Amino acid sequence: MRRLLTGRNQLTITDERPTSVMTTPAADPAPLGLAAFALTTFLLSAANAHWMTTATGDAWLGYAFAYGGLAQFAAGMWEFRNRNVFGATAFSTYGGFWIGLGLWALLVAPAPAGAGPVAAAAHAAATTKDLGWILLAFAIFNTYMLLWSTLLNWAIFAVFLTLEATEVVLFIGFFANNTSVIKIGGIVGVVTAIVAWYASAAIVVNTMRGGAPTLPVGKPLWPARPSV
Repeated sequence: MRRLLTGRNQLTITDERPTSVMTTPAADPAPLGLAAFALTTFLLSAANAHWMTTATGDAWLGYAFAYGGLAQFAAGMWEFRNRNVFGATAFSTYGGFWIGLGLWALLVAPAPAGAGPVAAAAHAAATTKDLGWILLAFAIFNTYMLLWSTLLNWAIFAVFLTLEATEVVLFIGFFANNTSVIKIGGIVGVVTAIVAWYASAAIVVNTMRGGAPTLPVGKPLWPARPSV
């Protein structure tokens, strides 16, 4: 703001020239998003693989909301803040996936109150098909994310590759209502969780050591075009 004096009068002029504001980037949220995805995937996949024979099999449900859902979704929002379109899309989508799956398990999967044995069996068969459609839809999304992950590194590509296999095997198993195929999908899902945990751990330790490749993640399979 400037002031000009003209005789006995005072004229105020507002200077509205644009100013640039520098913002400090947030810490990399990718390790959090990957860890949240890995843990929740591990719990559900262990149940699908029939490994939780002495447990309820529903240990994943609370973490679908709190960790795989909320924490991973928050990581996606921070990736928007860091202008990382791939990370923002992936973490926000799969955070929403876990929240949505948790809501489906609570609100849709249980048989209607008062349903008899026949109605309850029909409802259970229908909900199995629900899971097939849900996983088919996310497999479609995951397919193009798998392709674009080739621009990042081998570790992230491996996460999306194993996740693609998990989703495809599971939606086939749920559509066919084949417990053996679903069990295989659960085992592949455990592998997916382990790969995601590795990628998370690698980013954490490599970042803490100033980018030194303590745990290797590999190079891009498809190098990005250099900017002009």
